[in-house]
Amino acid sequence: MRERLPEYLKRPIIDTDKTRTVRKILKTKCLNTVCENARCPNKNECYTKNTATFLVMGNVCTRNCRYCNIGCAKPEPLDLKEPEHIAQAVQALGLKYSVITSVTRDDLPDGGAQHFADCINAIRKLTPDVKVEILTPDFKGDKNSLDIIIKAHPEVFNHNIETIERLFKTARPQAIYKRSLEVLKYVKENSDITTKSGLMVGLGETFDEIEQTLLDLKSAGCDIVTIGQYIQPSKEHLPVEKYYKPEEFEDLKKLAEKCGIKHYQIGPLVRSSYNAAELHS
Repeated sequence: MRERLPEYLKRPIIDTDKTRTVRKILKTKCLNTVCENARCPNKNECYTKNTATFLVMGNVCTRNCRYCNIGCAKPEPLDLKEPEHIAQAVQALGLKYSVITSVTRDDLPDGGAQHFADCINAIRKLTPDVKVEILTPDFKGDKNSLDIIIKAHPEVFNHNIETIERLFKTARPQAIYKRSLEVLKYVKENSDITTKSGLMVGLGETFDEIEQTLLDLKSAGCDIVTIGQYIQPSKEHLPVEKYYKPEEFEDLKKLAEKCGIKHYQIGPLVRSSYNAAELHS
């Protein structure tokens, strides 16, 4: 019998003027957020801070990762007005730091790299002082796509490793562990952009395997790492093998320091975009 969700992983429903304002702005601009589509447990907390992680290029994915709540289906054509709408939402929310992620778009020749660049450029045009973090797919490791991202120069480039190498084929059947590391390494070696990655725990990994993953990220030049507890979105997704206790997350913080990771956010409900501005500052 599987463990029940521990109390420390539960979050109350928050409905305030601020959360309603954020939802209204997103709805008016016809924008998706990973907060809603991935059922993020921190959604309402972030909404009360007038922030959200924008999900661009639609809300269905061309890959079928077994931990993710975003559906896999044939995607719609790109909305060419989306970058402008993102920029307007950033301005309306009064953001100083914006985070943009996307579904994986293997159907596009550049994997959506130019669309990311267009979003960055639109934000800079409308609100020049806003810092931009992007959380991208692996673009199949295509260097031309990564060069487009590098040219647009977000403040932070985030690509999540998600899990340890042994579990990649189970959790991420269409991804490759070493390719994800190479993506991070390429951006770091060819720019001065801050690089970032994150992983989930609770899928059956060992402490030694987490350590090896952190060492691999360090070797790839990764500046920031996030680690949080995997929570099963539905019975159709991978089951949780273990709920890490709060004190075990303290052990993971010590492990990150041991591996030379200077900037990290590690905790039960940490997600890759959670408190992103504080991590970068």
